[in-house]
Amino acid sequence: MTSIAEQARPARGTTTRAVVLTRRPVGQVVRVEDFEIADVALPAPAEGEVLVENHYMSVDPSTRGRLEDFEKHYTRNFALGAPLDGMAVGRVAASASAALPEGTWVRHQLGWREHAVVRADEARRIRVDRAPAPYWLGALGLTGLTAYVGLTEVAQVVPGDTVWVSGAAGGVGSVAGQMARNLGADRVVGTAGGPEKARALVDAFGFDAGVDYREPDLAERLREAAPDGYSVYFDNVGGEQLTIALDLLDPFGRIALCGMISNFGVDFSAQHQGPAVGQLIQAVLKRLTLRGFIARDHFDLQDRFEDDVIGWIDDGKMVVEQTVREGLGSAPEALIGVLTGANLGKMLVKL
Repeated sequence: MTSIAEQARPARGTTTRAVVLTRRPVGQVVRVEDFEIADVALPAPAEGEVLVENHYMSVDPSTRGRLEDFEKHYTRNFALGAPLDGMAVGRVAASASAALPEGTWVRHQLGWREHAVVRADEARRIRVDRAPAPYWLGALGLTGLTAYVGLTEVAQVVPGDTVWVSGAAGGVGSVAGQMARNLGADRVVGTAGGPEKARALVDAFGFDAGVDYREPDLAERLREAAPDGYSVYFDNVGGEQLTIALDLLDPFGRIALCGMISNFGVDFSAQHQGPAVGQLIQAVLKRLTLRGFIARDHFDLQDRFEDDVIGWIDDGKMVVEQTVREGLGSAPEALIGVLTGANLGKMLVKL
């Protein structure tokens, strides 16, 4: 009888399908035509490597920065004609490592393809007995760790804080708002695009208020949402909302600079001044703390983070929302969807 692993395993030394970058996007517009699905080489795993059948892949806004031809990313830009990469979860289909036998569920960085050969020391076991596999790309993945680091290590949320999260209906933002509450924040406000998402922040994720940033007078509506002011701003978007935050934050407020999706497609190698720069005097006058961070610098928190999040999920204190597209061919459209706000919660592709 043929085992499930053998059924899933492609012939050794053959190919697998992957999403390849064929041209770089012009300005801020990403098109499906910038990508193609191609067969790429899939070598047999060498000593210390494993062959993984990917089941889900993560689709992240940060991928946008790596599509450019100018350097603006903390890893590296994608090469033309080469597969994209990103987080994925799957099962080991063939192993040349005693540490990860066949059948082991793992998370690794070679997504955007159906199969991957991965070094065993670059794959992390995931506990599918504690939470479903796709959760390990969202609330329990780098997405969740990003929110956790920003709130616990950077903004250092404590009981009594009033927290504003921008991009609050996305993967990081929806988790960050719930984490802020679980860390003791008295009031949590989120901004999102459109009235339906603004309502979902309250109805689905438990925010105290959801504000549609597309409506006029955003600053005034944010004041109304938290009349006593804000002590913490978790920034996913930059631009106008960061400018408003500098004005609205209380003295000694803290800003966790997580991402700036409003700046995607802007060449910062050229002279450029965003709207928030002129407002930075507020950081001086109010003695604000602004700190950028990258979750990958904090893998030492991984175990504590996972234990906390699993506990919150088990206790009903965290809702995991996912937008799932089907099949590798849907991945380019899923990326465009993330960049245009088509997702609620974490965007995934089921392979």
